[in-house]
Amino acid sequence: MAVRNGQGGRDGGRKSPGGSAVALSEAYDTALLDLDGVVYFAGGAAIPYAVEALGAARAGGMHLAYVTNNALRTPGEVAEHLTELGVPAEAGDVVTSAQAAARMVAEDVPAGSRVLVIGGEGLRVALRERGLVPVESADDDPVAVVQGYGGPGMPWARFAEAAYAVGRGVPWYASNTDLTIPGARGIGPGNGAAVEVVRIATGHRVEPKVAGKPLPPMHRETVLRTGAERPLVVGDRLDTDIEGAFNGGVDSLLVLTGVTDVAQLLAAVPEHRPTYVAADLRGLLTGQPEVVEDGAGGFVCGGWRASVSGGELVLDGTPGEGADALDGVRALCGASWSAADAPGGGVPDAGKALALLGV
Repeated sequence: MAVRNGQGGRDGGRKSPGGSAVALSEAYDTALLDLDGVVYFAGGAAIPYAVEALGAARAGGMHLAYVTNNALRTPGEVAEHLTELGVPAEAGDVVTSAQAAARMVAEDVPAGSRVLVIGGEGLRVALRERGLVPVESADDDPVAVVQGYGGPGMPWARFAEAAYAVGRGVPWYASNTDLTIPGARGIGPGNGAAVEVVRIATGHRVEPKVAGKPLPPMHRETVLRTGAERPLVVGDRLDTDIEGAFNGGVDSLLVLTGVTDVAQLLAAVPEHRPTYVAADLRGLLTGQPEVVEDGAGGFVCGGWRASVSGGELVLDGTPGEGADALDGVRALCGASWSAADAPGGGVPDAGKALALLGV
């Protein structure tokens, strides 16, 4: 497995985005792609340029794997949706937190054990794949409880079943603990919110074992299923996708098509700093420019120079004259991250610099 590209120590993280002399689709053998906000919008429609970029990366020899914390749908259902969008995929190309959770449970209990399922069909299929028997009631003598996102129509009684079993001392597992999940109508409560319901009902006495991003079980499941040797994690969330890559010791590409905006990127803590930044998935098909520290407290990328003065980010460059806005973002990352990491430092104000870039 490839180690992170210039990521620095685990405690220190990156000081600026990295560069690549060749297209990322050539530098890495496998893209581990998040779905919502990366390949398609919350409503299910493809994000602009995603279909074409993924097709070109695949044609160039890059293996594409789709990695999601959402345990509701089966891999086959996800693959069918991708294929309908114009991104041909098979069930084996999809890795879900349900699969990671099922492996965790299977490693702890005997084959054929009964497991109480609080979630959707994705969890049931994953458990059966591991030789376990899904059951629906705390009175079915389960040896484990596994909880995953069950959709907005999940009955309240399902959380009660989980609480009954966990309260009796049955080991508890969760596919993921994302508090929110995007949908066509906006942001709704995710599986993490449902986990909190069970935690509160049981008096906060027990914590579940969690499988999903950014924790190692999901990364391990992904690498085992894909056989990736030089993986690149591609995502839109700092606290799941990018932190998961950091925890796994591999490189990452943040695309700005989902939940993370530039202001959040500039304020990222070390474990949330991506190796590369791109506007969208076309970033897979190109090299990445270097961010160079100029020795005078500035960071240079393309036609931009970023520095910090009086607690504010200062950006020098002329838009429209060879100074690509994304290069400005990369330079600002270098200046902001370095300032935040300095002894006694903090995140500088980015308002004026971002206004100059128009982002």
